[in-house]
Amino acid sequence: MEDWIKNLPGPAIKQILETAFPWFVVVDRNAKIIYLNEGYCNFLEVKREDAIGKHVADVIENSEMHLVIEKGTPDIAAPQYIKGTYMLANRVPIVIDGEIIGAFGSVTFRDLNDWKKLSSHVRKTLDQIETNMKQYRESFYSLSDIKGTSNSMRKIKETITMIAPTKLPVLIEGETGTGKEMFAQSIHRLSDQVDHPFVKINCSTIPKELLEGELFGKWDSAEQRIKSGGIQRAQGGTLFIEEISELPTTLQAKLLKVMQDEKVQPAGTDEVIPVDVRIIVGSNLSLAGLVKEKQFREDLFYLIQAITLQIPPLRDRIEDLPELIQTFMHKFSSEVSRQDFKLSRKAWLLLQQYNWPGNVRELKNVLKAIIQLSNGEQITEDALPIYIRRQKPDYTRINGTLEEILFQVEEQILQEYLENEKDKMRIAEKLGISRSTLYEKIKKHNL
Repeated sequence: MEDWIKNLPGPAIKQILETAFPWFVVVDRNAKIIYLNEGYCNFLEVKREDAIGKHVADVIENSEMHLVIEKGTPDIAAPQYIKGTYMLANRVPIVIDGEIIGAFGSVTFRDLNDWKKLSSHVRKTLDQIETNMKQYRESFYSLSDIKGTSNSMRKIKETITMIAPTKLPVLIEGETGTGKEMFAQSIHRLSDQVDHPFVKINCSTIPKELLEGELFGKWDSAEQRIKSGGIQRAQGGTLFIEEISELPTTLQAKLLKVMQDEKVQPAGTDEVIPVDVRIIVGSNLSLAGLVKEKQFREDLFYLIQAITLQIPPLRDRIEDLPELIQTFMHKFSSEVSRQDFKLSRKAWLLLQQYNWPGNVRELKNVLKAIIQLSNGEQITEDALPIYIRRQKPDYTRINGTLEEILFQVEEQILQEYLENEKDKMRIAEKLGISRSTLYEKIKKHNL
């Protein structure tokens, strides 16, 4: 401290004393004024040379500086009545080598109205901060946004509920389009880190030569400072590393060290920065398979795989399709200010039979496109992409016994004929059945 104070020239110290507080006073051990700044002099309407050497109570109305010296304890934000108004004053004893040699006082607010104004401003600011934080939290996906009640989805949601409050790393594996980021965000939103950043780094979209700086930070020689990477930006929160299989093995080793030591060393510098970050990683490839092929570090894999969420492709949870279709159609109908569209039965069956290689993302994009381009309230099969319309029927995707499958197939065939032909006699002839049999089947299927 002594070495530091020597670096301050006398004029600098004088300027600090004059301007650090609007009103500032220093007294000796006998409570006699040894310094009074110009602002205080002007308010008190006294000359500085007249005030110096006088007892503080003779110059400043209702001063308690002498009591602070006697007690030896600070008096912070204490109301003080001066010249017809209450103010907030700070009074602090000056202690050198254990001995009180005086005290200094400053007026924080020259009028309690200042305090009320600031208090109101602070409240408004805090309210705005809370509103912003609420909006920030609500910008993340939650478990309720992840649609599906199939057994696989229920188990995943149950697992997320259990592991979210911890800070354990999580591995999320799933094909492209399964929504891995939604699951990562839902973990973050349920965690204790929800008020801190959620940062995403996609290893497949960043050139490999830039990945180290984007992830770990780097020294910026142009600005002569460390530029924060994803790890530093996620401090206190969650870092989601997407497509971690694309991370070079050298950077895998560096990530392993960060997770073990809870410190990061930005590229181009020797500085080591402590970090507190939860790591969630995603991959559309099996990391276990990459480990066997020597394409992913085994030690990093074992560190991140303890909690693994396997997100099933849409074709393996086709029972969730109705809820997904209903959710997306309602969302996109609202966006174009239209009532909810309805799918024709044939269009519905085609969507149900399609394999969905692009998973939920593909379904979402297909539904958005057909709603944007539809004129009527009902969407027929003609509005579907041609590759969906021309698919071959896959009856193995229909759940149930042979009798149940045949029942559904018969219903599909009848529905298709009835939509394309109004003459029941001609339909019966094409199907090789009598008209009475056709009517029985129509009644059986409630068509």
